[in-house]
Amino acid sequence: MALSAGLVPAVAHAAPEEIQVYIDDLDEPGEVGLDTHINYVATGESTRGDYPGAEDSLKRLRITPEFSYGLTRHLEAGLYLPLSTIDRDGHFNFGGVKARLKYIAHPHGNADLWYGVNFEIGHVDRRLDINPWNAEVKGMLGARTGKWLLALNTNFDFVVSGPQPAPATLELASKVSYSISKRVALGFEGYNGVGELKNLGHFGSSEQAVYATADIGLGKWDLNLGVGRGFGANPDRLVIKAIIGVPINGLFARHRVAAH
Repeated sequence: MALSAGLVPAVAHAAPEEIQVYIDDLDEPGEVGLDTHINYVATGESTRGDYPGAEDSLKRLRITPEFSYGLTRHLEAGLYLPLSTIDRDGHFNFGGVKARLKYIAHPHGNADLWYGVNFEIGHVDRRLDINPWNAEVKGMLGARTGKWLLALNTNFDFVVSGPQPAPATLELASKVSYSISKRVALGFEGYNGVGELKNLGHFGSSEQAVYATADIGLGKWDLNLGVGRGFGANPDRLVIKAIIGVPINGLFARHRVAAH
């Protein structure tokens, strides 16, 4: 994000704790979910000098459990805890916590079409962002047609509080995938910064990334695997990511049965 007064270079966001295009996944009312987000920056430019105390994204591993809970048929709450990192020197760091609230609806009851909105706010350690409090409003659209899945997220990111306020920015996140079987879908995800809301259209000076992805079902476990290439203002060049969907309700149920 841009630093005030233009006195120092812009801070690069680098790979976030969650590299994901939201679709219509939603916990049932009373259901608990767990997705574990993992990503690793294999090659790129060092971000250690972005500001004093910044953690370098290069060779950094991020591991973030995301707990979720179904409130209603259309509403889900989530908690990212902890936002943990292992830096290039092997040090484990607690990076903060984020909360979210997601709404999803299917127009006219059509399960193959959806729209929604997700609000997220969190506090992160200075190692990850010079501004500790940040938020995001995410709009969601999507459709399934035959074996194809198409999804678009509009991500509005803004600083809530911190020493270096910055204008709100817009990112377009998109996903296209094709099911080659009942349990495997292959596709692409794009994460394309459009720029500041007051000055949109500067793709070259914004962070861009594209990922080749595989979505795999293994029993009740779900995997989203991806290999991505950053370009534009993105300091991360080669990024490997995974999202592991853990059947936490099933695990709890088995434990209860064993206890009896």
